[in-house]
Amino acid sequence: MSGIIRELPTAARFERVGAHTHIRGLGLDEKGRAAKIKDGMVGQERAREAAGLVVKMIKEGKLAGRLIILAGPPGTGKTAIAVAIARELGLNVPFIEMSGAEVYSTERKKTEILMEAMRKCIGVEIHEMREIYEGEITKLELRTAPHPYNPYQRVVDSAKITLKTAEEERTLEVGEEIAVQLVQMGAREGTVIQIDAETGRVSVLGLSQESSLARQYEVDTKAKVPRPQGKVRKEKEFVYYATLADLDKLAARRRGGGLLFSLLLGAPEEKELSPEIRMEVDRQVKEMVDQGKAFLHPGVLFIDDAHLLDLECFSFISRAIESELAPIVILATNRGFARIRGTDVEAPLGFPPDLLDRAIIIGTETYDEESVREILKIRAVEEDVEIGEEALKKLTKIGAERSLRYAVQLLSIAAEHAKSSGRSKITSEDVDRVDYLFMDVSEAVQHLKKYEELMMKH
Repeated sequence: MSGIIRELPTAARFERVGAHTHIRGLGLDEKGRAAKIKDGMVGQERAREAAGLVVKMIKEGKLAGRLIILAGPPGTGKTAIAVAIARELGLNVPFIEMSGAEVYSTERKKTEILMEAMRKCIGVEIHEMREIYEGEITKLELRTAPHPYNPYQRVVDSAKITLKTAEEERTLEVGEEIAVQLVQMGAREGTVIQIDAETGRVSVLGLSQESSLARQYEVDTKAKVPRPQGKVRKEKEFVYYATLADLDKLAARRRGGGLLFSLLLGAPEEKELSPEIRMEVDRQVKEMVDQGKAFLHPGVLFIDDAHLLDLECFSFISRAIESELAPIVILATNRGFARIRGTDVEAPLGFPPDLLDRAIIIGTETYDEESVREILKIRAVEEDVEIGEEALKKLTKIGAERSLRYAVQLLSIAAEHAKSSGRSKITSEDVDRVDYLFMDVSEAVQHLKKYEELMMKH
């Protein structure tokens, strides 16, 4: 029936609950002291306060090019602290997370992968003054001419536009290139545009709030902006954000004849950039910084499982962090005394001693039972599951005596078991059942020993 109104179901929003989605920051007060539970962080007060000093120095630009090591047993919150550091630093500070295993590739050198990751962590805020024409289009007259290859078809040849600001109104004659851009972008009377006086690039900012076009519809998806102030032709500052890695790729394309050249003539794109390209980018960036046209935002490169790096990687990092344009590098490891990869030498954390001498080391400790309980409660809220008191006690005991990670994993599985049993709340029976079905590391070792003779061997 035509008179019936039917509501369509709302599209479900994509959600994924990761291991550290609950972390909002380091959980410190104004004096830099860590609360027991704050911003998703629980316990590890000493490590969090140390990380807080690191964040403060990064923001003040006093820690660029330093090496920080997070060392502690598995499941003690090393990655959580690194993520919290990124949350504290804000949006303008780049944060790159990778594993030590990611540097090994058959196509690229290890040092090239590390260099690219480090340069992705250096943000460049570029300020540029440009001569532009800006205003609301009050009159637009497009002129056409016969198509050069089809006399029965006409194409846009030029245009005459009148731009209006709060202060003046000005009529411009523009050529074919600008006229075509106006057509492609759907510019019409009432639209606020910018035209770069040097390049002729057109940008559509939205509909003028003062125009009749903006008042035509009560609901509209087009952005509405105020009519520009000042003159039609003016100097205006533009701000661009990029990383050194972005600028490296841009410089490489320009030197290599551009991306179009590679696509048309089959020239292979470079998988590795030459040092000369990076040196030229560094020179230009330093020049812009000295002139006040750019500002650097040194970020953080976090390498988890850093014991997987070999001696060549450690040597490269030691040299790279001494560069003027270097990020803060955080290495995390759960190794005690271990062999340095690529050698027969055993060393603390599996790192070369000379690297350890240059680093600031932050240690993490095992969680007490109270901290395990609070972490499980936070994870239950984050995963939107309800858990009974007895079930929480059992999971807390498992986390304190066996492994926090195992307890967090059982929480999710127990919630699924409760749901399949028709319950909305996790009970102690759910925890017992899933603990019986699955094994932690120590149980897996015992299981393998029991059936060792029947197992396949390399």
